[in-house]
Amino acid sequence: MSQRLDVRKTYKLYIGGKFPRSESGRSYVVTDAKGQFVANASRASRKDARDAVVAARAAFPAWSGATAYNRGQVLYRVAEVMEGRAEQFAGEVAAGEGLRLSQARSVVSAAIDRWVWYAGWTDKLSQVVGSTNPVAGPYFDFSIPEPTGIVAVLAPQDSSLLGLVSVLAPALAGGNVVVAVSSHLRPLPAITLAEAFATSDVPGGVVNLLTGGAAEIGPWLADHADVNAIDLTGTVGASEGDAAADVELARDLEVRAAGTLKRVRRPSHLAIQGGSPDWAAEPGLSRMTAFLETKTVWHPIGV
Repeated sequence: MSQRLDVRKTYKLYIGGKFPRSESGRSYVVTDAKGQFVANASRASRKDARDAVVAARAAFPAWSGATAYNRGQVLYRVAEVMEGRAEQFAGEVAAGEGLRLSQARSVVSAAIDRWVWYAGWTDKLSQVVGSTNPVAGPYFDFSIPEPTGIVAVLAPQDSSLLGLVSVLAPALAGGNVVVAVSSHLRPLPAITLAEAFATSDVPGGVVNLLTGGAAEIGPWLADHADVNAIDLTGTVGASEGDAAADVELARDLEVRAAGTLKRVRRPSHLAIQGGSPDWAAEPGLSRMTAFLETKTVWHPIGV
C-alpha cells in the first residue's frame, strides 16, 4: 500500500477578503525556531500594498458607519473562530517562537482573550473618550471620537500571534480599517488569523494581511497618500538583530509619514533600546485612542 502524501498548503496574502498570490510571483522560505523548513510564504510587493489600500478604502465607509455594538459582535465572532482553531495556532506559535506546546497554548489563550477584551470596548469608547462639554451659553457641546481611516500596521516581529492581535484589534475596535504586515520570520499565525477573518463576519477589505518584510513594504505604506496612520511597532527586529538599523528604519518611516500628515504610533522607548514590549501585560486604551480623532459638535438649545 502506497504511503499517503500530505496536502501541502499554499500560503498567500489576504487582500479584500480574498487570498491572492503576490502579483510579483515572489515567495520566501519560512523556517521554524530550529532553522528547519516549514513553508514558502508569499512576499508582498508595492503593488500588493497598493491593492490592499484600495480594498481598505472601499471597506471603510460601511465599517466605520456600522453601530459600535455591531462592530463588537463581528469582532467577537473572530474570537469564536480562533477558539475553534486554537490547536493549529498553538502548533504554529510553538514552531515559530520555539516554545513548548503548553506554553504556546497559553499564548493562544491570551491572544483570544485579548481579542475579546478589545471587542468589548467598541460600544464603550464614546462614553470613556468622548464628553459633554460645559459651555457658557445656550448650547449643547459634544466631543465624539471617530476613526482616523486606514491604519497601516507593522506587526511585532517576535510575538507572531499575541503581539499581532494586540496591534490589530485596537485599530479595528475604533472603526478603522487596517493594512497589516505580518512578522517576517513568523508569518504563519497571521495567515491562519486571516483565515479566521475570512470565515467570520468581518467584511472583505476591513483587514488586509501582507506577508513579507516591514523594511520593504513599510516605506510604500508610509508614503501612500491614502493611508491615514501608521503603527511602527514592527520596525523593532525588522533588521534581524541590527538595532541601529531598526531605529533608522523607524525614523525613515516617520519622516515619510510626515509628508502626508499621518498619525504615527512610535515603537516604545524600551523597544528602541533593544528590549521587547511585554505583550502579556494588561492592555490600556492608548492603542485605540492613537487612531481616533475627536469631532466636536455644537447645537443650540431650544432649536
